[in-house]
Amino acid sequence: MGLTAKIRTRDGWAVSHAVVTLTDMAGGQVLRAEADAEGAVRDTTTLAPGAYTVIVTAVGYAPAAASAIVTASGRAEVGAVTLARQGGTELPPPGPWTVDPAHSAVGAVAQHLGISSVRGRFTEFSAAIEIAPDDIAGSRVEAVIRAASIDTGNAVRDTHLRSADFLDVETYPEITYRSGGLTPAGPDRWTVHGELSLHGVARPVDLDLAYLGTGADPWGGTRAAFRATTELHREDFAMNYNQVVQAGIAAIGTTLKVELDIQAVQGDALPQA
Repeated sequence: MGLTAKIRTRDGWAVSHAVVTLTDMAGGQVLRAEADAEGAVRDTTTLAPGAYTVIVTAVGYAPAAASAIVTASGRAEVGAVTLARQGGTELPPPGPWTVDPAHSAVGAVAQHLGISSVRGRFTEFSAAIEIAPDDIAGSRVEAVIRAASIDTGNAVRDTHLRSADFLDVETYPEITYRSGGLTPAGPDRWTVHGELSLHGVARPVDLDLAYLGTGADPWGGTRAAFRATTELHREDFAMNYNQVVQAGIAAIGTTLKVELDIQAVQGDALPQA
């Protein structure tokens, strides 16, 4: 007896916070049930034979409706109901994710002499992501970057960047970022609100985040890919050093464009190599 159904995303992930409502042909509500952790609904309410409408809702997803026939046994087997993310983008399944540094990049671009760009990257970092189960806005990320791992491809410049004129890595060995929430900025884009601690100064910094998709990897895991960007002003973090060359042109620009290309592995730790 009762109603059974499985609620899934287009990628096949369970929607554990879905709510299923069964209405009769007159529009009256007959039952309301919540999906379990596996996205399954198993309600044992005795149902009268006949035709019904199944309405499935979940926060962050577009509602879906399906027809159901209750047989003489009093049972309706709806099968799988697929929910689409509002805006059409499927998200990674909820829970912990661990950023894979070997397949990620933390980079920055600065203007040089006002006519060209200098690109650098940090080679040592770690980060953890927690995808919220009910509302993506509650997701969180924490990251730690080793400041001394800066690499611009020029040893003399890198030594200067590690000095007290810039990163002062002896005094401030770590750069940290902790998010406090997300707001939607498009079908597959969000603004991440967080706090960046750099050079002994903590300031709010927003990231423009794009979600690129989720898929299986060759090592038996599941990976999600993201790209994020932001702009920082050096003076906001007490890095005021500059050299002015001829015609008053600054050798190094005061604005840094930060570019993050991230792959995260599902779970709270990276798989063993």
